[in-house]
Amino acid sequence: MDDVVVGHLDLAARVDEALAVQALAFGLTHDEIGVRRHIVLRHLASPGARALGATASDGRLVGFVYGMPNDRGHWWSTVVEPYLRSTGHDGWLDDAFVITELHVHPAHQKRGIGRELITTITDGSAQPRSILSAIETESPARALYRALGYRDLARRVLFPSAPSPYVVMGAPLPLIRRPDPGPGRGGCPGG
Repeated sequence: MDDVVVGHLDLAARVDEALAVQALAFGLTHDEIGVRRHIVLRHLASPGARALGATASDGRLVGFVYGMPNDRGHWWSTVVEPYLRSTGHDGWLDDAFVITELHVHPAHQKRGIGRELITTITDGSAQPRSILSAIETESPARALYRALGYRDLARRVLFPSAPSPYVVMGAPLPLIRRPDPGPGRGGCPGG
């Protein structure tokens, strides 16, 4: 991560660059990018919405995260609420900071950038917990979320038009930090 700096991101101004990263990391089509652009810009108008970017030394955006305090009236909450209610976890929708999107360019993954983005944005949250949704598969992203303290709250969550089921995960804040292994001890690679 030596050549990458994590900091405030004017996501509205750099939305196309961010969506290009998301398209590579998440496999979006051109049409899906157009739909996401509208959604991102709408989300940024929500009270408390914040974004961070990971910028390479040449100024390219190589990762980003954005989120906001959860609102039960938002589309995402209305979809996941019945799943969370069925598992007794619908209270997680209250007083939580939602990680809406977190993506790192494939060429920059496994360098700790995703970990730095999500811990930094949640450290600035006034809410006592964080929630997010992820594709329900054993992936490096899910492993990262677990390492940070997220746990499954609801599984097999189906979003309209999404081809795969998702899982809703939640974690108390601040997120877990792995201990410094010290000199010569090695450590596990981050997201």
